[in-house]
Amino acid sequence: MSGPSDRRPIVVGVEADPTRWMALAWAAEEAARRHIPLRPVRAEGVPTRGTRGREVPPSWEGWNEELHRSGKQVLEQTVDFVAARHPEVEVDAVLVEGDPVWALREESRAATAVVLGSRHLSRSQEVFGSASVALPLMAHAHCPVVIVPEPEHITQEPAYFVVGVDGSEHSAAAVDVAFEEAALRGAELRALYVWQPGPLRVFDEHEVQQEGRRLLSEIVAGRRGRYPEVDLRHELLIGHPVQVLTEAATHALGLVVGTRGRGGFTGMLLGSVSQGVLHHARCPVIAVPTRG
Repeated sequence: MSGPSDRRPIVVGVEADPTRWMALAWAAEEAARRHIPLRPVRAEGVPTRGTRGREVPPSWEGWNEELHRSGKQVLEQTVDFVAARHPEVEVDAVLVEGDPVWALREESRAATAVVLGSRHLSRSQEVFGSASVALPLMAHAHCPVVIVPEPEHITQEPAYFVVGVDGSEHSAAAVDVAFEEAALRGAELRALYVWQPGPLRVFDEHEVQQEGRRLLSEIVAGRRGRYPEVDLRHELLIGHPVQVLTEAATHALGLVVGTRGRGGFTGMLLGSVSQGVLHHARCPVIAVPTRG
């Protein structure tokens, strides 16, 4: 996500409910680990949207004032929450007015990552509902977007990350982030190429599997030299990419995917594998856009 001298902050979208601050806790820990600032962002909707007259009704002005008052209170609690756990982390809390997707997308231009939360028991509503910001933000963010589930999932020892590989530029960017995260946390890395057989018979399955192994070897080759401390396992598996990746990451520290792809992830656009793993994964999902 960032180099050792990079001071771009970890941006985290803040919920009003303190019981849903798993994403905030994840973001604060990440900022502490990377020695970079944390930027909690509370986005308040614009209450005057839709009015046709030039005068803002007094009741709406009161609503606007209340939104700002409650938003500032939430951010003050956020600062206290982080200070109690990571007093060394520099916190720059921001209250913005407007659409959360737009606000966080703009913040992503100068961020190491943008972190959001998602309630596990209603994950489909949280990720896919009309009020969600996750999918539109993933489609347009300028940095990795991390979706942290609620409640906290159970990890497994030894700790590991999973990254989906398909030979595309998007998955190459995801592999870079996966290596970096694994190195920061002293974790293993499982790089998976998932082959999904089509409806027509493949006459040379061996050739397909050899191509998958070649892509895996090529995409990790240069990165192993940069991260020699990372214990890497690369695997070619058969099945549906969403099912295979989420099952492999059941007890992982995180699942890293590109926002788009090709090859083994046939037709992988935002809306297929990227959406699928968000819907099914129980661990944090890190969606990585291609650089530039």
